[in-house]
Amino acid sequence: MLDPRRFRQDPEAIAEALKLRGFELDLATYHDLESARHKLQTEVEALQHERNVKSKHIGVAKQKGEDINPLVAEVGDLGARLDELSGEFHRVQDALHDFLLHVPNLPDSSVPPGESEEENEQLRVWGDRPVFDFKPKDHVEIADTSLDFEASVRISGSRFSVLKGELAKLHRCLIQFMLDVHISEHGYEELYVPFIVNRETMTATGQLPKFEDDVFFVRGEIDRFLIPTAEVPITNMVRDQILDASDLPIRYVSHTPCFRRESGSHGKDTRGLIRVHQFEKVELVHITHPDASWEALEDLTSHAETILQRLELPYRAVVLCGGDLGFAAAKTIDLEVWLPGFDRYREVSSCSNFIDFQARRAQARFRPNPTASTELVHTLNGSGLAIGRTLLAILENHQQEDGTVRLPEVLVPYMGGVEVLRF
Repeated sequence: MLDPRRFRQDPEAIAEALKLRGFELDLATYHDLESARHKLQTEVEALQHERNVKSKHIGVAKQKGEDINPLVAEVGDLGARLDELSGEFHRVQDALHDFLLHVPNLPDSSVPPGESEEENEQLRVWGDRPVFDFKPKDHVEIADTSLDFEASVRISGSRFSVLKGELAKLHRCLIQFMLDVHISEHGYEELYVPFIVNRETMTATGQLPKFEDDVFFVRGEIDRFLIPTAEVPITNMVRDQILDASDLPIRYVSHTPCFRRESGSHGKDTRGLIRVHQFEKVELVHITHPDASWEALEDLTSHAETILQRLELPYRAVVLCGGDLGFAAAKTIDLEVWLPGFDRYREVSSCSNFIDFQARRAQARFRPNPTASTELVHTLNGSGLAIGRTLLAILENHQQEDGTVRLPEVLVPYMGGVEVLRF
């Protein structure tokens, strides 16, 4: 969340900055809540002071042998009034906190203006799009019965998938390949994390309260949710922690399933593995010193790009415009892989710097030196990569006229020496 002190200093400037996102800040509601909070806090502090003074008077009067009953009654009345005012103050404070939880992060000054993904700014393009001397198929046609949607509908309903045989093996090998590169070459520490998390965990990274309708709720004694991304449990590794400056930076990687309701999609997005309720990712998370987070964003993005390059997949990197920026991100660089079956680039990794937005919600801090006050860390994350979309990109970009798929050289050892897949 945004710094409440910064809000109090210049809410109009924050409202103006948020317009780049297309977000209209309700300044009237904010001013009403902040005014009520300030007024009640002043009254509570005045009553506390008055009660403390009169309590001391009781002690003095008692030592002098004077009648203390009137003072005791007065202090009791002040206490009752203080309890009432304190309760009202906390209710207003909670309402203000909830208001701030619904306000997105401020976009960085380098974020381009725009309202939708069509206005994202292209940074670079890597690789040549494949040119076929036959009509290319999409991944559903290529995989044929190895991608069994009839079974997945029977088991779970629409927007799930069942992968069979060599296709399932390729899916598994992609995960292992990505983990190996990120751990051995890029210096990440691997985590195995819970796939079900509590409300506090989801709130810390910004999924709640705004996106509660987009996640899967787990019925039980307390609120729990299936993770929409490994970013959620990984980032919460440092929630309510005070790190030493020497601990930074921290780089975590984890492979997890991800669960999203994806209720608003239509058309081609509902075909195949593009947009499903359950998918898997290898996720990268950085916890950094505030001075190092923008350099970390470049590193994080390059690590995801390394995977695409070694898989010989053409892609482009784009900076998201204000209107396409995610709720918690200050800046995002998307990596979009070319999909011949869709005749367009599609996002396969979003690499974001959240600066101190998540850290403030999570109270994730570090101490610059033993005698210094604590500061908020900066958090970043990106997919390295989304497994399903990477798999379908391999099928579509490396397809051959006879229906087979040539495997990228780096995957051949993982696939037991198999160079060509036949479905």
